[in-house]
Amino acid sequence: MRQAKRILRAGNLINMAIPPLVEPSVSLSAAEVERYARHVLIPDVGMEGQRRLKNARVLVVGAGGLGSPALMYLAAAGVGTIGVVDDDLVEMSNLQRQVVHGVADVGRLKSESAAETLASMNPLVRVVRHDVRIDSTNALEIIADYDLVLDGADNFPTRYLLNDACVLLGKPDVWGSIFRFDGQASVWWAKHGPCYRCVFPEPPPPGLVPSCAEGGVLGLLCAAIGSIQAAEAVKLIVGIGDPLIGRLMVHDALRQSWDALTVRKDPDCAVCGTSPTVTKLVDYQDFCGMPGGSVAAAASVPVPLISARELADLLADSVDSPGVLLVDVRGRDERAIAGIPGAQAIHLDEFRSGAAVSQIPFKQPVVIMCRSGSRSEEASRILIEAGHPDVHNLAGGVLAWIRDVDPSQPSY
Repeated sequence: MRQAKRILRAGNLINMAIPPLVEPSVSLSAAEVERYARHVLIPDVGMEGQRRLKNARVLVVGAGGLGSPALMYLAAAGVGTIGVVDDDLVEMSNLQRQVVHGVADVGRLKSESAAETLASMNPLVRVVRHDVRIDSTNALEIIADYDLVLDGADNFPTRYLLNDACVLLGKPDVWGSIFRFDGQASVWWAKHGPCYRCVFPEPPPPGLVPSCAEGGVLGLLCAAIGSIQAAEAVKLIVGIGDPLIGRLMVHDALRQSWDALTVRKDPDCAVCGTSPTVTKLVDYQDFCGMPGGSVAAAASVPVPLISARELADLLADSVDSPGVLLVDVRGRDERAIAGIPGAQAIHLDEFRSGAAVSQIPFKQPVVIMCRSGSRSEEASRILIEAGHPDVHNLAGGVLAWIRDVDPSQPSY
């Protein structure tokens, strides 16, 4: 919530009536009426509302923690066309929360696994796979073919990308976010209220907000937030209820509390304000200061890499001498899952504060590691900028070590 700019505690909320997003389809078949009978019996949905769902096209970005329950409930609800954007593979550590996948799906494309699950749930629904990483080069083309976007992304560059693309195309962005025991959800739609940038104009500094892979997430929380996203999508399609436009739902699973915060449109918003400065999609890795951004990469101090196999050889050669100093910048709970013997634990926060520099001898070669290489890259750069002459970042982190050197350890 430190990122937010225009958030107020909710007072008396004004009911916002939004016209249905989708026109009704042709009549339902007997099989469809039987399947969706419990919807048809609801006066606010009825036969016409179900026909709108049949005619709807929803793009779900990410077949992961949030995307899993959202995809399953959208398919069960009878949304006629569901697009799935994901280029990742199913991993064993996903199964704790990504319920659209099973053990037999490990190693498969998430989009393929999700499409197969949805087809088994509801063969009346058409699933369109987009086995790509959505970015500035393809987002507008992909999103243009859908009525709304459901954002199940797990990173800031994609969230800003989807928001900006939806603003430019005039489409609603049904957003959710989860971390550990906390979840948030809202609907960003510049036509009727604030967009994501109105409330979060700038991304947090890289590394300040850990990812779920680094900090963990309660698997059950995904169901709570993902089902809210699916419900908001259905409400927008059918044109019922009070959508989460101008409201941010905040859920604390430990307290089992829900808070509704009022969020305001920012007239100075860079993308949807009165004088927008963002009129096309940009480099969102660069905007968020992430590795891979063009400007950030050009301006950063280069960090030498060492592979897991090279490190294993180096450690073997230094058994009888001081050799290389291996530094692990992860937290205690991560180190308990897997690690490299002999690594010295110095948390990334100590590098950021400057305390780590005095703990590391400048006459000894140093290799820095984390889970996958991004946090250790930051720590390596800090040490290099402090003047250390021999620093390497472990490419791929401990995950590469497990894959290439010690497969007996669990991956995460």
